[in-house]
Amino acid sequence: MTALATADVGELLRLVPVQRAGFALLLAAVGLPIVGVIIVGLDIMPVRFAMMHVALLGIAVGLWTGVDPMLCALCACALAGAGVAPLARSPEGLSGAMSLLMSLAIAAALLVLSLSGVNAAGAFALLWGSILSVGEADLWVLGALAVVVPLLFRWRRRDVALLLYDRELAVASGVRVNVLTPFLLVLVAVAVAGAIKLTGALLVDALTLLPALAARRLGTSLGSITAWAVGIGVVVNLSGFFVALWLDLPPGPVLVLTAGVLVLVVHLIPERRIGSWRASACVSFPSSH
Repeated sequence: MTALATADVGELLRLVPVQRAGFALLLAAVGLPIVGVIIVGLDIMPVRFAMMHVALLGIAVGLWTGVDPMLCALCACALAGAGVAPLARSPEGLSGAMSLLMSLAIAAALLVLSLSGVNAAGAFALLWGSILSVGEADLWVLGALAVVVPLLFRWRRRDVALLLYDRELAVASGVRVNVLTPFLLVLVAVAVAGAIKLTGALLVDALTLLPALAARRLGTSLGSITAWAVGIGVVVNLSGFFVALWLDLPPGPVLVLTAGVLVLVVHLIPERRIGSWRASACVSFPSSH
């Protein structure tokens, strides 16, 4: 049975949609886990849900106007990410703003669907994702994130580290947070929208947050955390994809379960064991803070 399943996986890997899906997951493993580090660092967990609703609004507008729905979703998320950035200066942070954005976006999406006569089921279906339908445009978006996000972290490592550690400290240290924060929020918004095609809106965490959560326990600095996040993302995405092909299961849930199991395993490792790894890592990778 194993030999037969292996032969089936080999045949599947010859298909262009499967190759494209695997390449998309590899690209996603480079940029999206680092975006997860941003989400955790800025403490903006609700941003994923807000962007899912904004993406639905973009999809509804796209279906109404005849423009590519996923392109409209990307643009809507990018505009929303930049639009809520000024609210990050409020004492409450972005949590309240994300809740407001979520409510407005879902109300506007339902209104557009009602006025346009667009089939609501079709719009919601796009939020479930379909990894085998990944197109060249999706690869370009994921490829851009795989280049821009790591370069930003390398170019502005100190500024990003200070902002993710403490906004007030970053301001006092001369970091231009009013420029950096909107840029990071746009990256987060575009990443969430770009990942919807791979896992569906409800399972975006598998590509963003879960690798970041495991990496934060293993890393000692922003540099080592991002390196762990990318490494874990590559392992989770590729292993989950191959397991899904091997067992003929939907890739999205398998990716989430693979990432979730890995996070649990990392958190079950005794602290003294993690501490010894961190001590060794500190010798090789000086802290960025």
